[in-house]
Amino acid sequence: MIKTLIVGNWKMNTDSFEAYKLTSNLIDNINHINSVIKVICPPYIYIPKLHEIISSSNLYLGSQNMFYKDAGAYTGEISPQMLKEYCEYVILGHSERRTLFEENDELINKKTKAAIENNIIPIICVGENISERESGLTKNKIRNQLLNSLKNLEENANISIAYEPIWAIGTGVAATPEIAQETMKYIRLILQEIFNSDTANKTPILYGGSVTDQNALEYLNLTDINGCLIGGASLDSKKFSKIVEIAAIK
Repeated sequence: MIKTLIVGNWKMNTDSFEAYKLTSNLIDNINHINSVIKVICPPYIYIPKLHEIISSSNLYLGSQNMFYKDAGAYTGEISPQMLKEYCEYVILGHSERRTLFEENDELINKKTKAAIENNIIPIICVGENISERESGLTKNKIRNQLLNSLKNLEENANISIAYEPIWAIGTGVAATPEIAQETMKYIRLILQEIFNSDTANKTPILYGGSVTDQNALEYLNLTDINGCLIGGASLDSKKFSKIVEIAAIK
C-alpha cells in the first residue's frame, strides 16, 4: 500500500521569519501524524536552516528544482550534491519551469536521473494546458511527457508523479475529481508500459492544481491518487495541516 504523500510547494514566497514560523507551526500541528509523508519545499535560501528545525520531526524537505550536474560553471544553479545533505525530495518539470523557463522533457530526464543517482526522490510534474484539454490532446501530451522524462530509468526507479493541469494552477479552478481520476488512471497505465506493473502500482501519483483544505478530500478519496502537490494553501499552516489531517483519516 502506498503511503499518502502531501507536498507543499512554497514557490518564491515567504521571508525568513515567515518561513521559520510556518515550519514551526507545521511541526506543532502535524508532527504527530505518522500515516502521511509530509514534505515542504521552501526557497533554496531557507533549506539549511529549516533542516535544523525539522531534524527532530517527521517532516521532510524538498527542493523546488535543481540542475543535473554536480558542480561546475553553471551560474545561478543548484546541484543535487548540494541538496542531498538536506532534501529527500525534489520537484522537477513543474509547469512554471516548463512555461517560464522553457524546460523540456529532455532536460527533465537528465535532472531525474541526477536526482536518483544522488538518492533524492524526484517528483516529476506532467500536465496539459487548456487548449490541449479542449482539443482532446490531454492523454497524448501526458504520454509523451512521461515517455521522454522517464526515458532509460531503472525498472524499479523510486519516483513520484504529479499531475498538474496547467489551467488549474493558481487559478482557483481545480480539475473535477472525475477528470483527475481518469487522468491518474491513464498515468498509471503509462507507468506500467514504461516500467512494469509492480513499479507502476507502487509509484505515488499526486494531484496538483488549486488544492485546498476545502476540496482535498474529493481528490484523496479517488482510486488512483496517492497524495497532493499543494501550492497556495501550503503557505498557510492551518490549511496545510488540515489537508494532512484529511489525508490521515481518508
